[in-house]
Amino acid sequence: MTSTQIEIAAQLIEVAKAAGAENADALVIRSESTYVGTAERALEEAEGAESIDLGLRVLIGQRQACVASSNTDPETLKEMAARAVAIAKEAPEDPFCGLGEAPGFELPDLDLTDASPEPSPAELEALALEAEAAALDVAGVSQVEQASASTGSTEIAMVASNGFAGSYARTSRSVSVSAIAGEGLGRERDWASESRRHRADVPPAAEIGALAGERAVARLAPRKPPAGQVPVLYDRRVASSLIGHVLSAINGTSIARGSSWLLEAMQTEILPKGFDVIEEPRLVRGPSSRPFDAEGIATRRRALVQDGVLESWVLDHATARKLGLETTGNARRGTGGPPSPGLTNVIVENGIQTPADLIREMGTGLIVTSMIGSSINPTTGAYSRGASGFWVEGGEIAYPVNEVTVAGALPEMIKTLIRANDREPHRGFSVPALLVDGVTVGA
Repeated sequence: MTSTQIEIAAQLIEVAKAAGAENADALVIRSESTYVGTAERALEEAEGAESIDLGLRVLIGQRQACVASSNTDPETLKEMAARAVAIAKEAPEDPFCGLGEAPGFELPDLDLTDASPEPSPAELEALALEAEAAALDVAGVSQVEQASASTGSTEIAMVASNGFAGSYARTSRSVSVSAIAGEGLGRERDWASESRRHRADVPPAAEIGALAGERAVARLAPRKPPAGQVPVLYDRRVASSLIGHVLSAINGTSIARGSSWLLEAMQTEILPKGFDVIEEPRLVRGPSSRPFDAEGIATRRRALVQDGVLESWVLDHATARKLGLETTGNARRGTGGPPSPGLTNVIVENGIQTPADLIREMGTGLIVTSMIGSSINPTTGAYSRGASGFWVEGGEIAYPVNEVTVAGALPEMIKTLIRANDREPHRGFSVPALLVDGVTVGA
């Protein structure tokens, strides 16, 4: 009989203790996926994958070590444990490492797994072909680089020597299209992609393909915009990057190192009044929902920023201990290393204006729809990124632009944010379009 993931994790703890570990935690991740891609209206590639990854962290006093494997054989588990203990004995002391107290809570049903039959490779191919055909039907689209459909499932199990044991599973269903418009050196590319936990929630493949085609055509014949300081509207596809810079600055790792431009900002107003940034890790059918973090701490909804005021850092046990605080239940980890802080399902609620309202309001300015590269000073918040999108004149889109640089100082930029009302609830970072004043645009 095949062992379940939680049984394998429990075996790892048992052999770690037998090998000399004082404490330990184990993570087991089993995944299955099927991917089908089409191009030129024919099957281009199909692949399936199954994997199991094991991670063991052992602690001896204030020393720790992590090892990983993909072999569940009992002898391999013993070898993993012996190796981890040997490494831990030679590791430098870390006064902040260690497990927390054994938590006790009931695991909620977040409806993260699709009970309907998993799509077959033939069904995935049909979805990809449907999406590709819809993109090619858009006038001006010359080629579909690739259309794809995929399905997957993951089970995550964790056991720790402090008494914690828990597991949860997630499924995913996705359709993506990358379309090319125009010919020769005048070609432009854009994309559309949708992913959900449940098959029934994924939009029609034709709708996704048509959107990719329309986006590509809209980018044809780009120009260089005039340089200067103008309002910039970050489309909802890229608005999350602005909020992401804020979240990086309040991550416990940056705060504990003293290398954050928000280091002294706790309980101060960093965003406009009325602006909330919420973490909701227990969102039903959420894109990255989870009932517990990578240290077995129950996750919970909380405000990171409330009414513009910074309310919380993002902490795991180690960064919390460094700061003399309690963990916020934000530990994340892979199988090959120790936990570190990270977020799950970030939400910025809608404003009251549509993106079109904000475009009219900005008069002359830039709409950013995609970004490349990044130069962010983590200590000062100095900001510079490559971008493309559309130039606005007289409150209307005038022409597409590319190879643009947008620059400014994040501490000042984020205080001017105005929210649109178009956030997409199914995104892991669900952020509406954001209008920012006083951004420097250069070619």
